[in-house]
Amino acid sequence: MAAESTPALAGSPAHAADGPAAAGPSARGPRAGNTVAYLRYVAGKLVGAAVSLLAVLVTGFFLFRLIPGDPVKFMTGGRQVSAEQLAAYRREFGLDLPLWQQFTDYCGKALTGDLGTSYQFNTPVIDKIGEALPNTLLLTGTAFVLYSVIGVALGTRAAWRSGGAGDRFHTGLALTLFSVPSFWLGLMLIIVFSVGMGPIPGLFPTGGMESGNAHGFGHVIDVVHHLVLPVITLVAVQYGETLLVTRSAVLDEMGSDYLTTARAKGLRDDLVRRRHAVPNAMLPTMTLIFVNLGRVVAGTVLVETVFSWPGLGGLFYEALSVPDLPLVQGLFLVFSAAVILMNTLADLIYPLLDPRVGR
Repeated sequence: MAAESTPALAGSPAHAADGPAAAGPSARGPRAGNTVAYLRYVAGKLVGAAVSLLAVLVTGFFLFRLIPGDPVKFMTGGRQVSAEQLAAYRREFGLDLPLWQQFTDYCGKALTGDLGTSYQFNTPVIDKIGEALPNTLLLTGTAFVLYSVIGVALGTRAAWRSGGAGDRFHTGLALTLFSVPSFWLGLMLIIVFSVGMGPIPGLFPTGGMESGNAHGFGHVIDVVHHLVLPVITLVAVQYGETLLVTRSAVLDEMGSDYLTTARAKGLRDDLVRRRHAVPNAMLPTMTLIFVNLGRVVAGTVLVETVFSWPGLGGLFYEALSVPDLPLVQGLFLVFSAAVILMNTLADLIYPLLDPRVGR
C-alpha cells in the first residue's frame, strides 16, 4: 500500500524491479548506475565539507584578531611590567611572529588536533573543551530532544487541521517565542521563578550546574533542578522553528494525489497522516534537525552565560573577554566543524530516503 501511494518511492530501484525486465541481466545496469551516481554525490559533498572546514580555519584565525584588547596585558594581571617582560610573553606564545607565520603554524597544528594553549588557563585548549563539553551536551542535548519532538508533533497536527483554532494558536505562539531573544527570556524566568515575584516563590536556582553539597542520587536531582530553567528557555525559543518548518512541509503534501488515493482506499485519516504525509514531508524537517544537532555541540552562548552554566558557550564568552585567541579559535573550529559534519550527514542520508536526490 505504502509503495503504491508514496510518490517519493516511485523512481526507486524497488519499483524498477517490478517490471518484466527486472529478471534479466539489464537490471544490473540501473543499479550500478545508481551506485556510481551516489558515490559521485558523496564525493562532492565530502569535498564541499573539506572546503568549508578550510574556510572556517581561515575565518577563525583572522576574525578574532580584530577583537580589541591585548591578551599579553591580560596575562600580566594588570601589574606594571617592563617592555622586555611583555616582549618575552609575546615570544613565549608566538605573538611576535609575522601574521602569515602565525597562520601557517595555527593551521598545521589544528590539522593534527593541537589547538594550542589557553592564555587564560595555561592549559591545552583541547583539554578545556573536553572538560566543558559534557555539560553543554547535557543542557543542549536535553533541549534538542524535547523541542524536536514537540515541534514535529505539534507542526504535523497544526498542518493537518490548518485554519482551525489549534493551528492559529500554535502557529501564533511559535512565531512569538521564536522571535523572543533567548537571553531576555532566560532573565525573565530567573526573575519570576528563581528570585520570585508576587505570590510566586523562588523555586529554582539562579544559575550554575550544581549546589556542591549533594552526593549520589541527590546530586542527580540537584543537577536536574539547575537544568530546568535553561532547558525551558531553549525549548521555548527553538521549538517554534521546528514546528513552522514541519507545518509548512506537511501543508505542501496535503494536496498530493497519493493522499487522495490513500483515503479513497478506505484508510483512516490518522493512518494517512502517519504513514504517508509525514514521511514524505520529513526531508525539510530533517535538514533542520541535523543543523540543530550540530548546534548541540556549540551550545548556546547567551543562555549558558545568563544561567552561568559551565559549558562551551559560557567558556566561549569568557574567552572573548580576554581575548584568549587559542581558546576562541579552538571553540569556533569545534562549533563550526560540528555543524558542517551534521549538514554533510544529512546530505548523505537524503538519497537513501528519496532516490530522486543526488541523481
